[in-house]
Parts: sequence; structure tokens; C-alpha cells
Amino acid sequence: MNYDAELLILGKEYPQKYLAMTALEEDRLIEDAYQKLLTAYLTSNHRKKVEVIERAYKFAKAAHKGVRRRSGEPYILHPIAVAQIVISELGLGSTSICAALLHDVVEDTEFTKEDIEANFGPKIASIVEGLTKISGGIFGDRASLQAENFRKLLLSMSTDIRVVLIKMADRLHNMRTLGSMRPEKQYKIAGETLYVYAPLAHRLGLYKIKDELEDLAFKYEHPQKYAEIMAKVSQSHEYRERIVEEFVGPVRKKLDDAGFRYEIKARVKSAYSIYNKMEKKKVPFEEIYDIYAVRVIFENEDDALERIRCWEIYTFFTDGHKVHPDRLRDWTSTPKANGYRALHLTAMGPDGRWIEVQIRSRKMNEIAELGYAAHWKYKSGIQEDDTELDKWMNTIKDILANPEPNAIDFLDTIKLNLFSAEIYVFTPKGDLITLPAGSTVLDMAFAIHTQLGTHCIAGKINHRLVPISHRLGSGDQVEIITSESQSPQPEWMQFIQSAKAQNRLRAILRKDRKKLLSRGMKLFEEFLEKEGVKPTPELIARLIGNFHLTTADDLYLMLANDEINLSTKQLKDLNKSKSSILSKLLRNPFSSRKSSVSEEEKEVKKPPVDRKKVYVLHPDADEPNYRLDTCCSPIPGDDVLGFVNENEEVVLHKVSCPNAMRLKSSFGSRLVATVWGGVAEKFMARISIDGLDRHGILEEITKLVSQQLGVNIRSLNIAARQEVFHCDLDVQIDTVETVELICRSLKEIKGVKFAKRVS
Repeated sequence: MNYDAELLILGKEYPQKYLAMTALEEDRLIEDAYQKLLTAYLTSNHRKKVEVIERAYKFAKAAHKGVRRRSGEPYILHPIAVAQIVISELGLGSTSICAALLHDVVEDTEFTKEDIEANFGPKIASIVEGLTKISGGIFGDRASLQAENFRKLLLSMSTDIRVVLIKMADRLHNMRTLGSMRPEKQYKIAGETLYVYAPLAHRLGLYKIKDELEDLAFKYEHPQKYAEIMAKVSQSHEYRERIVEEFVGPVRKKLDDAGFRYEIKARVKSAYSIYNKMEKKKVPFEEIYDIYAVRVIFENEDDALERIRCWEIYTFFTDGHKVHPDRLRDWTSTPKANGYRALHLTAMGPDGRWIEVQIRSRKMNEIAELGYAAHWKYKSGIQEDDTELDKWMNTIKDILANPEPNAIDFLDTIKLNLFSAEIYVFTPKGDLITLPAGSTVLDMAFAIHTQLGTHCIAGKINHRLVPISHRLGSGDQVEIITSESQSPQPEWMQFIQSAKAQNRLRAILRKDRKKLLSRGMKLFEEFLEKEGVKPTPELIARLIGNFHLTTADDLYLMLANDEINLSTKQLKDLNKSKSSILSKLLRNPFSSRKSSVSEEEKEVKKPPVDRKKVYVLHPDADEPNYRLDTCCSPIPGDDVLGFVNENEEVVLHKVSCPNAMRLKSSFGSRLVATVWGGVAEKFMARISIDGLDRHGILEEITKLVSQQLGVNIRSLNIAARQEVFHCDLDVQIDTVETVELICRSLKEIKGVKFAKRVS
């Protein structure tokens, strides 16, 4: 049975579990869940406000009475579960617990914000209202609504961070119970999670939640790969424990002798992280050498000695182990923007495996586990230095003040600021500026002041002149050089990495863009009027496709800039030939002339695709019931999803394709879950081969693939440099399994070191 079918059956079994319960059993289940929540709160270090939590629970229980989730469980179990995450995994207090219990009341019942305020006060009512505004997930069915919903989320976050923290808890519980949803909904929600929620958790320092969100999304997008990785992690558990204990044994003795109070935790990279590394390096699980990680957490009463003690523990590891020189990360003196502080090193463990070591004080560990904002602003009421968080929040406010009109551009701009590594650069006066990794001189200019960015012509690093496109490195001291005659150019967008710079530059360019759009639209309308053609959406879509553009705006801009000329000269040619170039382009289906019915119009329109069912793909049919997109070229065996276009055609993308990520985040209603229903030797795959050159190796490769495996070679390109060769092999295959067999077999040839599928 395929995985998608199992999920559908699973979704139908859930309600039976709850419907079989008596009312008394169901009440006991709800009460047990609430008592577990209460116990977690009473054992925390918050002020004990049980009475208000009790009232919020009873209020929510009465409001949701008789309502069930799609899984069949009583709805009240969801807000209780969200509140449980809020206290147990985020460390928030009674206000947030009450808001979590009530978070769906205003949206799903007849109660209003005023009712919440009358019963629980303005603060809880304000948080519930913020959660209500961003209900239904960040994304809707239309792009404009998606951007608006996301803006609301960020606005709520900028006024009270607890809104987004509770929303994270809500999403985490939804992901944990995603099995009861239909497959196409699973793709949509998993796509949203990877696109925004996981990066947002990362930026807020919620690393534990970020890892779980990524793993759950990975589980539903690539179920087979997830199962394979988890099985291999489980199989290697005992071996891993032995390796780690052997690694940390000598360090334990030194820590004891030095009088440290500490704990050492061993952990494995998340399944999603392992998968990403396997995909990026195109290597199997067995060749990922830094799967292991060790965390040393020590007790520390004196903040002034915290950093010194981190480095003292560092020396305990360097005394007995070889340390990777390029993998030292010191976040004790310069924390990450989300407040994360730790000292990281990577040392050589037994059996030649690299092991990452994270050294943290108890305070550092709590910030990493609970998140900077949650721990310092709301856990115990202690106000600490949170300038880095405030800087980020100010950047968010700045982006919101000048929002992108295009939803996806807006989300991409925000995403730049969510999930980017950071570098630290200095002004000539020594002021520290934090920028995303890959930032350029232009990014730094805009980070200091918009006017500086607008007139920037170059930079100077260590008395060396560099262009505005020069990428900066951590520690660079940069002087910005400007000129009053300089003005922003569209090509500058290629040189910038930070969200702030992109947002400012787009805002400046947009002023000129509006004028050009207006002119281009006018030219287009005049042209259509002369041609006697109506500007239907189908017509515009075909024109956009013909010119290989993305949107109608791109068409108007090219017209305004005279990059496409549909005016004077062409119109004269049209009159002479008595036929319209436009009509030819469109094969005349939308012409205003009432001529004979075209071939396209004679075709029977395809029936709509049932998006609620798993769509079975038939590559072995004479005419496959799908279309492949060229961006990722999936083959049978790949995890794929279908996107239903305006012609009711199912267009396939790999689930991991960047374009698929955008589709999942933007057009959830057009997705359909798919499963391969056959095979056919009509797919192309490219295999990249690297190895040590020797006489006859090419003959062995071709003999193996063509004769022994019976695979048709369509193209082969091989080149050797000194003693090393590289070969690109294009083969015609039927499934992913065949490609994997070829790669395994090639690695058995003497001298071949790597063989991997690259497309």
C-alpha cells in the first residue's frame, strides 16, 4: 500500500477511536489533559495564578462544546495541547497559557474580543485578537491575502512577541497531528512550515522547536526518505553511544578534577539536517561524518567568569583530540542576533569521525532552548540587554512600513532576514554592524542610512578600493564612498543580500516603476484596441508565456522601455499582410472576428482534477496524464507533488524543488497529492562521476552501464586533469532505483570515488 493511501485510511480511523468513547470517558480524557497542563504550570517558577487559568479553561471548554477536529478528537484538546507547549517548551506564564486556551474562541465561536476582555482583561484579549487576525495559517488561497496575513503576524510580533510565540505553539501541535489531514493539505501545511515557521523559530532562538517543525515537514514531504534515515539513526544508536562515551571519557575526568558541576548530553543531527547534507553533498547516510554532537552544560554563578570557563572546557577537548581548524565558532563574545551564546568546536573522535561540541553555561542553554525573547522578556520579568532582538524587530517594522506589493517578493524579502547566517563588520569609527552572510558594500551602505545607499559608488577596505558588489567578510572595516551624481539602478538588486537593502532599493525603484507600468499598460491597451482584440486573462497569459516573462507587469515594463515593440512599424506590416501577428501568436482562439471554430475550440475541455484524492501518475501510458516541469525533471520514484494549472493539467515538481516550495506556500488550493502508478524507460538522468584516471576506465564505465546493466547511454562527456577525471553521463532510465543501482555499481569500479545523480 502506498504511503498516501495509508494516510487517507489513517485519517478515517481517527474519528472511530473517539466516537467509540462514552461521554464520561471523553470528559476524563479532557480533564487528564488539563491536569497535566496545570501540573506543568505549578512546577514552573512563575507566580501561581491557577484561578485565571481555571476560568480560561472552563470558558474555552464551554465555547468549543460539541465541536471536533478533523481527527475526530474533541476540539478543546487542541487549545489545551497548545497551552501545554506554551508552558513546557516555551516557558511562558499564565497570561500566555490563558491566551493559548482561548486562541480560537473569537474566530470559531460567537464570543467576541469584548467578551474576552470583560472576563480576562485587556492584555489577554489583545493577544487573542492578534492570534485571531492571523488565523487560518499565514497563507490563504490568494497571494494578496497571504502577504496581508503575514504582515499581520509580523505587526503582532512587533507589539507583543507572545502572539507569535503562541502561534508557533499552535503550528507545532498542528504539525504533530497532521496525519489526519488529506495529502494535498499536508503538502500545503508542510510547505508553509518550512517556508516561514521554521525560519521564524530559528530567528527567535527556538532551536528545539525549529528542528521538530523541520523534521515533521520532512516526514510528510519525503515519507520514505524520512523512514530510511530514522531507521539508520536507530540502528547506529548503540555504536553512537559507545563512540561518544569513548570521546568524552577523558574530558569528564578533567572537568571533575577542575571542580565543574556539569552535564554532558549526546545528540544526533535532526533527520531533516542529515537529509539536507546528503542532498547537498550527494552522498549516502554512511558518508555523513558529523552526525554526532556533544553538548557540555556547566553551572555558573558568576557571569564575569562565564566566557573564561567556556574556553577552559575548550582546552580540555584540545588536549586529547585533534580539532578542526575551520570549525571553531565563538558566540560567547558576539552573540547571534537572536541572543544565542555558546562556544562550538569540532574534534576528531574515535574511528576518525568528526564530532561537534557545544559548550554552554546553564544560562546560555536556557536561552538556546526557550528562545531569547521568551526567556528574558516574559519568563521571570527580568529585563536584560536585548538590543540585538530589538534591532531585528526594528528591521521588521522598517520592512512593514514599505511593504512589497507582490506577496511572494514580500515573503522572500522577510525570509532573507529570518534564516540567514550572519557576519560582523565595522564602520571606520569602529561601530559594529550585523549583516546577513554574503552581504556586499551596498548592503552595508543601506544598513547605515538610505541616503548613503542611494549615492554609494564604492567601498574602501584596508585602504583598498572595492566595487559596490564586493562581498564582505566578518571583521572587515568598511568605509563607504558616495557621489551626489549616483542614483539607484535596477541591476543593484543582484548585488544586495539583506532584507533592509532590498526593501529600500525596491521602494526607490518602485516610484519610477509606477510611471513605466502606467505607460506600458496604455501602449498595450492601444495596441489591442487597434487589433480589435479583447484583453482577456487567457490572452495576457499566452503573451507572457510567449515572451518568457513571469507577470503582466513584466510585459508592460518591456513595452514601456521599448524592449518589445508592438506599435507603429509592426502595425503597418500587419495592415499590409492583412493578418495580425498577435492573432498568429495566439493561433486565433481569442480573435474578435467570428470565423470558423478553431481546432483548439473543437477539443473537449479536460474534466477538473479531483484534488481531494490521490492522483495516480501513468508514465507508461501513450499520453501520460501529467506534464513534467523543466526546473527539476522528476522521475518515477522521486517524491513529487502535482500542481493543477488553469488548463486542468497536472504539472509535476519534486517536493524539494525551490519552485515547488513557492507553489506550496502560495497556491495550496491548486495542489494535488500524487503517486507513481507505473514505469517507462523514457526519463533522462545525469550522473556525475569523479575518480582517479587510469588506462581503460572509460571502457569499463560504458561496458558496465550499457552491457551489464542494459541502460541506454544518450550522452557522455569525460575529461581528465593530471591524475583525476570527471565524467557527466546522461542515461535513459525508468525509475530512481535504476539510477541508484548505476551509482552503486559505478563505485565498485577501481578508481571511481564518487557517482551521484545530479539531475
